[in-house]
Amino acid sequence: MIRKLISRVFNKGNKASGASRIIPFKVHGIAREQVSPCALKVTDGLQHAGFAAFVVGGAVRDMLLGRTPKDFDVATNATPEDVRHLFRRSRIIGRRFRLVHVMCGIETIEVSTFRAAQTGEQDGRSADANGRILRDNVFGNQEEDAVRRDFTINALYYNPATQEIWDTQNGVHDIKHKTLRIIGDPEQRFREDPVRMLRAVRFAAKLDFKIEERTRAPLASLANLLENVPESRLFDEMLKLLLSGHAVRAVHQLRAEGLHHGLLPLLDVILEQPMGERFITLALNSTDERVKQGKPVSPGFLFATLLWHEVLVAWKAHQAQPDAKPLPALQLAMDEVIYAQQKRLAIPRRYDANMNEIWGMQPRFEQRAGARPFRLLAHPRFRAGYDFLMLRCESGEVPMELGKWWEQFQSATEQKKSDMLIADTIPKKRRRRRKGNSKPAADFAQNGQD
Repeated sequence: MIRKLISRVFNKGNKASGASRIIPFKVHGIAREQVSPCALKVTDGLQHAGFAAFVVGGAVRDMLLGRTPKDFDVATNATPEDVRHLFRRSRIIGRRFRLVHVMCGIETIEVSTFRAAQTGEQDGRSADANGRILRDNVFGNQEEDAVRRDFTINALYYNPATQEIWDTQNGVHDIKHKTLRIIGDPEQRFREDPVRMLRAVRFAAKLDFKIEERTRAPLASLANLLENVPESRLFDEMLKLLLSGHAVRAVHQLRAEGLHHGLLPLLDVILEQPMGERFITLALNSTDERVKQGKPVSPGFLFATLLWHEVLVAWKAHQAQPDAKPLPALQLAMDEVIYAQQKRLAIPRRYDANMNEIWGMQPRFEQRAGARPFRLLAHPRFRAGYDFLMLRCESGEVPMELGKWWEQFQSATEQKKSDMLIADTIPKKRRRRRKGNSKPAADFAQNGQD
């Protein structure tokens, strides 16, 4: 049905004359009610004030594909100051591109002013030695703005007032043929913003599109440009890629395009070690499934899985030192890996604690004597640590018997828990004599003290 809709839109749109193909509602069938109330408030408010305003980009693309957009962006010929003046709950953000965030309850609409198409050093626009645009606040009209968009499938404009789609870059054609095509010269556009290379991989994986050959050709040779991208932007884009619901496909696409070596050190080891690749594939498959089911995903847990095999390598190296003890060696390894990764992805510190807790619990799962299992079971992050343990079991890193033991221990009665401890830690000939001493461990689970 979706293919027939896109085919109708494409065929009817081709009959329009001029640079812009205006596709009416009776052809595409996207009603204004499909747009979020906040986005409608913004477009209606701007149009009532005499400005042009469109829902733009991925939201229009997703609606054409029969998907529910995650968010809605608006493009207008109003300046950021005009937008800020019209909407009380709004703020101007950004230096590189000045935007306005308009808030309606928990929803935020990002409003951008049409960008000019011309390139070159001039007032309001600057670039570095590699061509990366550092600041661009030269405003233009709607058709020029379409040329400045990254991919043709994102250069679609929907007017909620008339329920028309404006297509100047043959985006509907490329949606029909499942093709991801950059607008303009690929090398120049990737130099302007190297993050577009990661976006190309993410969109191709998420939409199951093929990257057009001309767009794909310069990717590997320009991968080093990502080293000049601010770490925070790199982290944000990587997180979007991993939480897209198609992380496994996206990670392998990164490798296929030559974007993993040196760019993302955490992928180098993972994709080149059989056990590491199996471990991370299991983790990403689980993440994809949770995203598709609408369940929450913890970025801290996700990055803990991505970095775990680097922690293992460092841990082993520290344990090889004279007089080294396992737990202090693990702490050194964790600190070392997080510090090294901060230089590339700038993982926010709020995730560091979660990662450290998950990693730090792993040796404790092997300690099944006395009060230790009860103490671990009472840990506020126990479930995350246990899920991490099960990934290690399924990948073959540790015996599956360990995971099964903890699975049974969680659901057992207090008496059964005590019996499991006795069976696991005390020789058979001593069990009857020691059986009465199991109660303190059960008491610990209730009282939360040693």
